[in-house]
Amino acid sequence: MNNPTDAEPGPAPLPAVMPQPPADPAALVHGEEQANPDLPKVDARYIWFMVLAQFGVFMAFITPLAISLTIRVNTLAPGHPEYLGFITGAGALFVMLSSPFMGIWSDRTRSRIGRRRPFMIGGMLVGVLSLVVMAIAPNAVVVGLGWILAQWGWGTTLSNLQISTADRLPESQRGKVAGLTSFATQIAPVFGVILAQFFTGDALLLFLVPGAVGVLFVLLFVTLVHEDDSRGLPKDPITVVQVLAKYLYRPRRYADFSWNWLGRFFFYTGITLNTTYTAYFFADRLGITVESVAGIMAGLSLAGILAVTAGAIGGGFLSDRLRRRRAFVLLGGVVMAAGMVMQAFAPDLTLLIVASLIGSVGLGLFAAVDQALLLDVLPERETDAGRFMGITGFATSIPQSVMPLVASGLLLVGVSGGARNYPLVFIVGAVAVVLGGASVLRIRSVR
Repeated sequence: MNNPTDAEPGPAPLPAVMPQPPADPAALVHGEEQANPDLPKVDARYIWFMVLAQFGVFMAFITPLAISLTIRVNTLAPGHPEYLGFITGAGALFVMLSSPFMGIWSDRTRSRIGRRRPFMIGGMLVGVLSLVVMAIAPNAVVVGLGWILAQWGWGTTLSNLQISTADRLPESQRGKVAGLTSFATQIAPVFGVILAQFFTGDALLLFLVPGAVGVLFVLLFVTLVHEDDSRGLPKDPITVVQVLAKYLYRPRRYADFSWNWLGRFFFYTGITLNTTYTAYFFADRLGITVESVAGIMAGLSLAGILAVTAGAIGGGFLSDRLRRRRAFVLLGGVVMAAGMVMQAFAPDLTLLIVASLIGSVGLGLFAAVDQALLLDVLPERETDAGRFMGITGFATSIPQSVMPLVASGLLLVGVSGGARNYPLVFIVGAVAVVLGGASVLRIRSVR
């Protein structure tokens, strides 16, 4: 099964060692598999219900990260903002370890409703349970357990929606759909924060109202978008040892996928540093309470909707039309970094708004085009799409698990007493997102 010969020399961007050769080694060209025959175009029903479903998942899942968790932790453990970093880091660590297994399981599921829909449904149910746990938690430890469930449940639903795009989208529609879904996922927390400000006094509604939106839109996709019966697909028995081996792959065999992974890793390192303590940063910079931040962040987020739209949809559509991805991804990282640096030193609300708008353009641009780029370079799409999407998940879950802890340390650099060094966190994040954009320039099979 193993082939000790690398397809392409060069440094390995990922610390993996166990080879996983493609079905046909002769199909390798410059270290990458030749593109599969292009898939037929999907119809408008698939696109719009996909957009709504991902919007709903992010509404349910990211609203807690954006504001609800901060309010809950501040209520249960006032004066300990570092607890938020521990909680978000623990949840991301759990998902990092479980997501490739869930992807492998999804690839090998045989059911009347297909391979992906059972996991969308199951993940949604676990996700709803997680929201209840966080809402009624008596202490920060239980909040952390609830967040682990949220990462697992809603993360499983989201990953199978994204695997569905790998299964179904032809190259000519990837940029457009990635642009639309990226736009939806960026604005979903905005609406979540707007809703949350009305329920800051009721912990249960604070979590469940955004969750209800997620349930509705996921159910619409599951019930109204057809997925073929997977019971007739070939069965591929797999042992525990083989499952563990599939967590790893030889990076140089799929060099372009690996560079995309590395770019995403750097970008989400920066994003995690930027977002983990945003509410506390705003409260500190503006001299207000954390609870008061919800209304300000809601207004600020609303102002960013057009900026995210311009970045995500504009970049996604243009990358399809021009058949170029890498330049757009780099530009997204540079623009996002500029916004983060401005935000770090903004002395008042006006400049915070300007910086946020600039960052939103970069965020939308990078997220949309990088997702299309991932689908362009995804290996073994027909048999192991879930597995490689799960490995891609490492690029986001590792930063989400580690960077909140790093940020907690950066906050204490060069300050004393109760002060926190928020600008340093934002500057380090800006450097990371630029590295994320620059990494994809090493990709060779996609322009």
